[in-house]
Amino acid sequence: MTDTARLLAAIEGTWPPAHAMQQGVWTIRDGAGGGKRVSAATAQGDVADTDIAEAEAAMLALGQDRLFMLRPGEDALDRQLANHGYEVIDPVNLYVAPISLLTDIPIPRVTAFAVWEPLAIMTEIWASAGIGPARVAIMHRPKVKTGILARHADQPAGVGYVAIHDGVAMVHAVEVLPHQRRRGVAGWIMRRAAFWAAENGADTLAVLCVADNGPANALYQRLGFGSASGYHYRIKPAPEAGQPPEAP
Repeated sequence: MTDTARLLAAIEGTWPPAHAMQQGVWTIRDGAGGGKRVSAATAQGDVADTDIAEAEAAMLALGQDRLFMLRPGEDALDRQLANHGYEVIDPVNLYVAPISLLTDIPIPRVTAFAVWEPLAIMTEIWASAGIGPARVAIMHRPKVKTGILARHADQPAGVGYVAIHDGVAMVHAVEVLPHQRRRGVAGWIMRRAAFWAAENGADTLAVLCVADNGPANALYQRLGFGSASGYHYRIKPAPEAGQPPEAP
């Protein structure tokens, strides 16, 4: 398995949908309300226009948006979807680093903890950032995982989640309370994730970041993460008011 394929598999393995099914050339995901990453369809080979219609029907049958994830090397499919009226949404950067990069200094006492299952304060912080029960449910699905709770000035400051798939520890759902930002909290969350990952046999640390989140991208680059890959979505816009819906 190539490095890119390993990382892409880790995205799914550490943040899995409620259900996934193979339908023709597609993997169709039932996200159960958990957001784009667990709801987008992906292709497993060359795609014909009739295949796109098949995927659209399957996603609509699940009550989901018509949404596709475009990964590296899928330029032809990207053009096909553009020709079908699909718009680009949420380009995502994938960052990667060796575990040792973030285990080089000890974490100060009572700064960040690996905690599973999530404490009430952790779910509250996630909820305040729009990460509600459907996304927290995703966190329970992988076998090897933990939450991270960070503190600053003796108060809860931020949270994260990390799970391991095939030696890759991928960090998700990093959130810092607004009044605790610019105090190094996110950095300590990432370092605690690295120590936990090392204790559980991972060799690589990875994290995803929406491309337009400037502060988060800057943080990961400052910590020494390298840009490994990325992906974006294409979504079919909803019909304008007064316009009849398209046939699937």
